[in-house]
Amino acid sequence: MKMTVSEALVRILVKEGVTTAFGIPGAAINPVYQYLEHAPIDHYTMRHEEACVHAADGYFRAKHEIALAICSAGPGATNFVTGLYTAAIDSSPVLAIVGQANSSQLGQEPFQCVDMPQIAKTVTKKAWRLDAPEDLPSLMMEAFSLMRNGRPGPVLLELPLDLQKAEFNFDIDAYVCPKAVPAAPRQEDIDQAAAMIMESKAPVIIMGGGCILSGCAGQVVALAEKLQIPVITTYMAKGGIPSNHPLNAGHAGIQVGQPIGNRVFLDSDLVVGMGCRFSDRHTGDLKTYCQGRKFIHINIEPSQIGLVFQPDLGIAADAGLVVSALLSKAEAGELTPVNPGRATSIPSLRKELARKTDYDCAPMMPHRVFQEVNQAFDDTTYFTSGCGITQIWSGQLQEINEPARYLPSGGAGTLGYEIPALFGIKTARPENTAVTVVGDFGLTFMGEEIAVASAYKKPIIIIVLNNAYLGLIRQNQKGYGFEYAVDMPYNQDGTIDYVKLGEAYGCLAERVFSPKELSAALVRAKAASEASKRCYLIDAICIKTQLCDMGASIANIKSWAPET
Repeated sequence: MKMTVSEALVRILVKEGVTTAFGIPGAAINPVYQYLEHAPIDHYTMRHEEACVHAADGYFRAKHEIALAICSAGPGATNFVTGLYTAAIDSSPVLAIVGQANSSQLGQEPFQCVDMPQIAKTVTKKAWRLDAPEDLPSLMMEAFSLMRNGRPGPVLLELPLDLQKAEFNFDIDAYVCPKAVPAAPRQEDIDQAAAMIMESKAPVIIMGGGCILSGCAGQVVALAEKLQIPVITTYMAKGGIPSNHPLNAGHAGIQVGQPIGNRVFLDSDLVVGMGCRFSDRHTGDLKTYCQGRKFIHINIEPSQIGLVFQPDLGIAADAGLVVSALLSKAEAGELTPVNPGRATSIPSLRKELARKTDYDCAPMMPHRVFQEVNQAFDDTTYFTSGCGITQIWSGQLQEINEPARYLPSGGAGTLGYEIPALFGIKTARPENTAVTVVGDFGLTFMGEEIAVASAYKKPIIIIVLNNAYLGLIRQNQKGYGFEYAVDMPYNQDGTIDYVKLGEAYGCLAERVFSPKELSAALVRAKAASEASKRCYLIDAICIKTQLCDMGASIANIKSWAPET
């Protein structure tokens, strides 16, 4: 039957199971909005286009269902780029649709006309412009296939205004939704991996974000228990193994790493990397990281194998299928513990090497803020984190006990991701508490999206770790022997008032100076946000100049925190 491209597009979205859209309508995309209005798709009007993508990204991370990010043309569309990059590097599928000028005007520099497929091609799995109405079904099938298969990631479709209104023959019943087909490992690779484990004396498993995406974190833990192998989680897999599990060896790395993770890693002779990327903030100095140990690298994306260094064995396959195959060998007695005594030392080592957090001073030590957060919220709570010194402390100090509850910007380190992604999470999981700890500077990136959460009665809790500095940049400058343009005293002296900002965005808000005040405020935040359906903002005044533990090598991390 004859229908417009816009109507066909919306019908395809519904058939593909898209139930949620985050967008901002505009003249170059309004023909699509005409059909969105009556579709069974909940639409949330955001305050900035970048936030549309972050919200759709957070929605997927919490629910593993694809959401739509949609906006108009020109600067609205280009505002999508940071969100697309954030989703792409963290392997999060987002369907991005943007408007465009009329086809006949392309190349004439009309108002708000920019080549988005060309701009977005490096931060998406693929980006297209629709050139003919009849191409829409095949483009959409390819888009959903790309998002669901291989390494997940975002795609972008640009729709010229005249083509949105153009008619063509389309039968929704003939449209076939592409399925996900996970890449299976070769049996010879499974056999070799098992042999390498059995030959090792001190193996360690690194659980990466791919294990969260494939839903196999529980299987990884089961395999570790069978073989009595310590488990290090990457930042993106935080919570994949409970924080107090006997085999949890924390994080390794030069920033969000933990002393126990670095110690256990350096004492290992075989590293089984499952669904990880071996990124620079995890490895640090590669000579230190690689020397004296063998590596098995499991990643669904073949180009990741050998990208940073060449492993002894690379397996380009779905992490869940690999772990399942190794578990079968363990259950058949073909894989057995090689050094069970080593595993028994993990709980005491974890306690011995834990960073101190119980500081009682006011203004507060940032470490104490995270101690209070750990105590205040249960394991069903969702958290986001963006970038900077607050994010590093969050990675080092937050205790997460369930997979896919800690959903940060990892590879991009995007300031501004925190709040719109948290709104997307709260939209996906309205029954769960949703919290972010954000720096006072980071709050001003996409902070306007608090108003969106307030308007739609999706209460989120925002804890502002207010140290009145660009803390991580100040720490970096100290390495060069200077400090410039990083102090923000006005964020604490009353000139800038984050309580009033929170209230202006519809929050209940308060300022706290001590651990006791923060503890009480968190109790109020939990109770009041759910009872009133209002967001809650806590401005937590912290020591200005505290640095975070970090270094260039996992064998040489400098601690800046006072011992008493």
